[in-house]
Amino acid sequence: MHARSLTLIVAILISACGGSDDGPGGGGGQAGSAGAAGSAGSTGGSAGSAGSAGQGGSAGTAGTAGSSGAGGAPGVPGVRILGRSIEPNPGEAKFAWSGSGILFRFQGTSASVSLDDKAQFFTVLVDGVEQPRLATSGGPQSYGIVSGLPEGEHQVELYRRTEASFGATSFLGVELNGGTLLPPPPAAARRLEVIGDSITAGYGNEGTSATCNFSADTENHYITYEAIAARNLGAELVTVAWSGKGVIYNYGDDKTDPLPTVYDRVFAYDAATKWDFSWQPHAVVIHLGTNDFSTSGDPSETEFVGAYVDFLTALRGHYPSARILAMVPIFLGGSDKTTARDYIQKAVANRKGSGDANLAVIEPDVTNDGWGCDYHPSSKTHASLAQSLTAELKTQMGW
Repeated sequence: MHARSLTLIVAILISACGGSDDGPGGGGGQAGSAGAAGSAGSTGGSAGSAGSAGQGGSAGTAGTAGSSGAGGAPGVPGVRILGRSIEPNPGEAKFAWSGSGILFRFQGTSASVSLDDKAQFFTVLVDGVEQPRLATSGGPQSYGIVSGLPEGEHQVELYRRTEASFGATSFLGVELNGGTLLPPPPAAARRLEVIGDSITAGYGNEGTSATCNFSADTENHYITYEAIAARNLGAELVTVAWSGKGVIYNYGDDKTDPLPTVYDRVFAYDAATKWDFSWQPHAVVIHLGTNDFSTSGDPSETEFVGAYVDFLTALRGHYPSARILAMVPIFLGGSDKTTARDYIQKAVANRKGSGDANLAVIEPDVTNDGWGCDYHPSSKTHASLAQSLTAELKTQMGW
């Protein structure tokens, strides 16, 4: 996952016996306001002071320091932000694409995170072990992630299961109940970006049948083919995927904002949030075209090949050194798949003819082992494709 670090001082949570008038009595008080943030810089700003406790509540999360820049300053305690994000306020982060999230290490026994998140579900890992999923809701709230750990160093990872259409996540801080934040581990040496539609987002992959109704509850990016392949290869992963999107035709022959149009955004639904492409992948996999050919109004060769060439050209502008792999839409069948394969091959050949040799067409094998909601690949089918993509990337990249 792409990582930006937010340097952070963590509040020690204390019980307020009586307290001030900052919050209501009875249950837990409102979180204290964040301290003044340090200015951003190459090494991060100084941390703000902790917010005061509400009556009968706990101390608010400490103010966070200025961002230490992409990747963070080595050895500086902080929370690593995974995936594309913006910093709406110093020390906070907002993100929306599938699989984005946070990572941090700490010395202590328990950890909570403060989020404003209506996207509903996160995969949680503690010391590399998957925990029960975290259910979230809109509005700033503190969520207990883990408690009762043995005293020592621990690592927490949170990954969005749901795609950007469910809304953005705002990360507001970490609470460690007296623990100490540590520098995050070094980023992985390998970096992978995968671009796609509902299949890549994990639409319905936890559904029980092809006819189940899709909901946030049935979508889990952590078990998508690309997330599994990235873990197999020890690679950071950025996923840019949105259900129903195509190269030129979205599902149902709609041409409004196909994936290439929203690709360069932090939030797909906000054209003003342009991504800076500071994170550079070694490999980029494009898995688009299923929606272009899923209904009767298929694009012409001129339309599709032209749009695909334009997208490949734009990607090369963003990523001068990455190997770009154009995947034939795996779950198309019959003449649709034949046509899509032909058009993608022609688009790649066009780019090679223009002097770009660092790209290829790939078509990994997959065993269709059941369906999730709305005839989308099941978790087992994703796992099958993951193994094939892992092997393909090893061949293409020498990984």
